[in-house]
Amino acid sequence: MKFRHVLTYAAPLDEVYAMLADPEFREFVAQDQLVDAHSVSVSQTGRGMDVAIDLTRSTDGLASFAKSFVGESIKTEQRESWTGTDRASMTLSVPGKPGSMTGTITLTEAAGVTTETIDGDIKVSIPLVGGKLEGVIADLFTTALQVEQEVGTAWLAGEFDAED
Repeated sequence: MKFRHVLTYAAPLDEVYAMLADPEFREFVAQDQLVDAHSVSVSQTGRGMDVAIDLTRSTDGLASFAKSFVGESIKTEQRESWTGTDRASMTLSVPGKPGSMTGTITLTEAAGVTTETIDGDIKVSIPLVGGKLEGVIADLFTTALQVEQEVGTAWLAGEFDAED
């Protein structure tokens, strides 16, 4: 299943990249997702950074067929490998389950506005229900990106408060 999500920030590319490279920002995004557990790691590399985000959340609210597949909670592992300030390769996996996403993150700037585009392919290798489970993964990731957009907009405006 093809996946695409676009986030837009009223800030130049270098500010958006600096935000994405800030472990505190990544922590706030994880906390605002109301997950049961999380870990965040951001490591600077020669020309970019490596990001690791692990989230564990309850499956309450998921369709029963999806819940029967993953159990009472679902863990996702997101890895980003930035090769500069405008491009990263990305993977999203569900450990112990045959579901994953591979793709790219691209930052582009026009007139002081930065667009973050996430493109990927979601695959679940289970006959008959794989397509439905791909949709569940897409929905979970979309929700996470919507939280990132909200936190990022407030962060860049200097308004973010961890209590919000």
